[in-house]
Amino acid sequence: MTDREKPGLGEGVGRRAVFQGLAGAAALAAMPGSVLAQGAPKEAPELAKLVAEGKLPPLAQRLPASPLAVQTIESVGRYGGSLRRGLRGSADHNGILRIVGNQGLVRWNLAFTQVQPCVAERWDVNANATEFTFHLRAGMKWSDGKPFTADDVVFAIEDCAKNSELYKSVPSQLTIAGKPAVVTKVSDTAVKFTFPSPYAMFLENLATPLGQHPTLFAKHYCSQFHPKYNPNLAAAVKAANMSDWPTLFRAKCGDIEIPSRWGNVDKPTLDPWVLVEPYTGGATRVVMRRNPYFWQVDSQGAQLPYIDQLTMNISQDVESLMLDTISGRIDMQDRHIDALQNKPTLSQNMQKGGYRLVELVASSAQQCQIYLNMTHKDPKMREMFGNKEFRQALSLGIDRKEIIDIVYLGQSEPYQTGPRPGHPWYHEKLSRQFTQHDPKQAGAILDKLGYNRRGADGMRLRPDGQKLFFAVDVIPTLYPDAVDTLELVKRHWAAIGVDMKVNTIERALFYTRGDNNDHDAATWPGPGGLDPMLDPRDYFAQHPQGSRYAIPWTLWYVSNGKDGQEPPESQKRRMKLFADAAATADIAKRGAILKELFDLTAEAFETIGVCLAVNTFGIAKNNLKNVPAKMPNAWSWPNPAPALPQQFYFSS
Repeated sequence: MTDREKPGLGEGVGRRAVFQGLAGAAALAAMPGSVLAQGAPKEAPELAKLVAEGKLPPLAQRLPASPLAVQTIESVGRYGGSLRRGLRGSADHNGILRIVGNQGLVRWNLAFTQVQPCVAERWDVNANATEFTFHLRAGMKWSDGKPFTADDVVFAIEDCAKNSELYKSVPSQLTIAGKPAVVTKVSDTAVKFTFPSPYAMFLENLATPLGQHPTLFAKHYCSQFHPKYNPNLAAAVKAANMSDWPTLFRAKCGDIEIPSRWGNVDKPTLDPWVLVEPYTGGATRVVMRRNPYFWQVDSQGAQLPYIDQLTMNISQDVESLMLDTISGRIDMQDRHIDALQNKPTLSQNMQKGGYRLVELVASSAQQCQIYLNMTHKDPKMREMFGNKEFRQALSLGIDRKEIIDIVYLGQSEPYQTGPRPGHPWYHEKLSRQFTQHDPKQAGAILDKLGYNRRGADGMRLRPDGQKLFFAVDVIPTLYPDAVDTLELVKRHWAAIGVDMKVNTIERALFYTRGDNNDHDAATWPGPGGLDPMLDPRDYFAQHPQGSRYAIPWTLWYVSNGKDGQEPPESQKRRMKLFADAAATADIAKRGAILKELFDLTAEAFETIGVCLAVNTFGIAKNNLKNVPAKMPNAWSWPNPAPALPQQFYFSS
């Protein structure tokens, strides 16, 4: 069976119309680069020197028998240089993942339309998509030179991801219908994932950041922190002053989305660059140096990466990042500086900073989604937020046109949630209901619900006499546009007698409040515009940190009913429908299932959207080559990693 024929690849069809502008870039990526000059080096000079000194094995012994040959976007590159980027504070670990962490079994292509080989050289799928056999690259090595084999994949899933002490529940990407895969070794270079029921979306889920568990933990290193393999682990835990072995394991081996993934210079990886200066408390920068055992080459057989080093300085505010950018001290950046309000400044300083703008195509549905906590700990607040008519009134009270004109410079349209216009699964009701500005109707609904009395300040009172007041959590350093949006929403809601506080907090506290279900409400860009099957958090309570209107419902979902709070029937029905869709390879049938799911989501009206997510931008230095002029902007396609930064290079 060829890759093109495999079940689960067809979801890209829904994105092709939207990403038509990327087709040219994708075609470029499939073309060979310019031919290397005769005698051009096949490895970086610094590595060749180590080989000559007997400190490193020859290149042929470091590469697998069949390395992944990357087709460069513009041309074959040259070795050298340090790529400078910026991070924000102590919780910007995904800023590192987005430039480095793309070494799963499979990966997305540049156009975000098809799954391609990555760590796995190829794969076979049985007829009903319950068995996936991945063929690994013979002779492939971790960054410390030790072999990477099927044993590592089995260890990562069977001993780690499925260990109830290490993970509260098996990561959802590895489960179908609440039941996990069984991973078995076929040979040193083949590993099989067997599911209890069809899982047509498995390959696509593996291509996302959250699908990286199979390649995350080197058995020869991480097993020393696992009780199955180390009988003296209790002593090691005590010596490290840790509370238990899972805490020590995470400190040493990390996880996909936690800072400690980038905090241990001794941990072997499959990444193009490896840690030299780690991301730890008090650090002012993160430095990564080329991996001498990296298993990818360019079209002429030269080992990647081209760039010697990544240097990521840690700033405490966006202003510092902006100053570094316009002063030419950053080579590539979009994270934190991509607010539309920054675009004029960055455009005006392109010549001074020696950079160009790169377009990021929005994959999200919503620019600023408002999540009222329907599982609030306070029964009165829970009752208020849980009333659908109350949520409808608040939505009708928002003047979206004013927000779009002022905050987003007229570059959007009123929107709730749902696949973006032009997507085959676009759902009119889900996307457009209650987006008109009708404060009179909003007021009438609130009066009917019993919020008809007002205090001395003109704000409405709840039936129990307390002021109708709540706070909306937002991270100003991450989403400054959301702060501006919420300030306008605060004024709009005050006009209908609802008092709201814009609660600006730092990112770690934002997550803590959500994890503990301590928030009244929160905001985040709403995903699922182009990838509704990959990030459905706004369509039902699916994401333990992201479905902020009902985190306890998501805990119930991911734990298969063992934790959290049991959700209402509509939610449970959607959870079942999503599982059915994930098991369906036929795109037309999958779309019909999702239509029913979206119907239920629209009827429930659980979240309040403001406007359709807008395209943003990033910068790349003029001498930084092989960077796409346009690329998707998505967590499921964690830009720029799928563009393969290992093939970026400096022309001078």
